[in-house]
Amino acid sequence: MWPDILAYIAIAVSLFAYAMDGMIALRLIGLVSSVVFLVHGVITVSYPTIVEQALILPVNAYGLFKMLRLVRQSREAVEGHQTMEWLRPFSSRLSIPAGQILFRQGDAAEDMYCIHSGSFRLAESGLLLGPGAVVGELGFLSPGNRRTQTLQCEEPGVLLRISYDRLKELYFQNPKFGFYFLRLISSRLFENHAAAVEAASARANG
Repeated sequence: MWPDILAYIAIAVSLFAYAMDGMIALRLIGLVSSVVFLVHGVITVSYPTIVEQALILPVNAYGLFKMLRLVRQSREAVEGHQTMEWLRPFSSRLSIPAGQILFRQGDAAEDMYCIHSGSFRLAESGLLLGPGAVVGELGFLSPGNRRTQTLQCEEPGVLLRISYDRLKELYFQNPKFGFYFLRLISSRLFENHAAAVEAASARANG
């Protein structure tokens, strides 16, 4: 009797998971479903079910942990103006030599970067960017996905690269991440604008 009830509950939870939109909710429901199926497998001594759910359970748990960490760290980045290195698990690492041009004004934009080390200059505005700075985000927001400035490496460094497709995936998987990310990018835009105005004023007075 109880094994059958547990099986029906697990099936109902699994079906409910398919109706969920957010990745966090989907992972959470998946965890509950795995636990119920695992208990059912133990009661009925079904070793295939036990093995299957014992493998699925940690996968769902780790996926949920990553998404919750991403939301928490993106919120902290907005509130504390920290760097965007919390995107490291979703990015690739690039070593850049001095003098290399990452992209030119007008180029098609497909990714953004967080500077891990070294220094990079935006040619048109003259801004010098160092560790922790984010660059390339404007192409993500612009309708034509075009670079607004040219970026050149001044001192050898390392960049964390994340594609726009990956950002979109994270955005649609988790609305909370999308909200915090847009707030963070807006904050970066204001900071970059203020820095550009200050640099232009310094050149005019110098």
